[in-house]
Amino acid sequence: MSNQSNKMIALQNVHKKFGNKSVLNGVNLSVDRGKSLVIIGGSGSGKSVTLKCVLGLLQPDTGAIQVNGNETTTMSSRERKKTLASFGMLFQGAALFDSLPVWENVAFGLIQGKGLNKKDAKEIAVEKLRRVGLTPDVGELSPAELSGGMQKRVGLARAIAAEPEIIFFDEPTTGLDPIMADVINDLIVECVQDLGATTMTITHDMASARKIADNIAMLYQGKIIWDGPKSDIDQSNNEYVEQFIHGSAQGPIEMDVFRA
Repeated sequence: MSNQSNKMIALQNVHKKFGNKSVLNGVNLSVDRGKSLVIIGGSGSGKSVTLKCVLGLLQPDTGAIQVNGNETTTMSSRERKKTLASFGMLFQGAALFDSLPVWENVAFGLIQGKGLNKKDAKEIAVEKLRRVGLTPDVGELSPAELSGGMQKRVGLARAIAAEPEIIFFDEPTTGLDPIMADVINDLIVECVQDLGATTMTITHDMASARKIADNIAMLYQGKIIWDGPKSDIDQSNNEYVEQFIHGSAQGPIEMDVFRA
């Protein structure tokens, strides 16, 4: 069991409903400082809602969420803003601003959040672009001129631009071919190790989970049904986990695809 003081993120009995639909049904999770947790699970299992609750985009109905020892569910707006400043985020679709050049997308948080002047922010942006394998001239392009893989790299450069303590990854390899997905996974591992950051990732991509995780947790019907070191997942002895990691149509996980 992790020492409480070593936990960077901790969720305790977190519940969240939308109307009559229960999405989170008592989530308990923790991420040690400097470690990488990957949450796996199918569509509708509660992964995105869990992430949004940690980010403060959603307020849980009950339960506690601590980030770096601070309870976030009762924070004031000012306290929440300060906490958010220590986060980096790679969004599922990169979420770049079409109206801004690439370098300004990377520097967005430095300029808007930290008040850095554009000259200094651009220098940092160019350095971070280099860190993810993109040349300075890419910084002058618009996001629409980039391939999907390049957009993901830009999104990663933006996530690490302010050298955050905590980075969140939302389906980081969605929409990428297997080779580019592996490139992004490698970059994530390298960048996170360089920063010594704590990370939380949600994904259904087991190749990604196996590469970037220290620990893996599986959500099913709003509860964590298994968690542990990634090296243990193939010996989980959990039939739900076994079905998911092998991508089997047959198994205990109820599929709704034929109920539409």
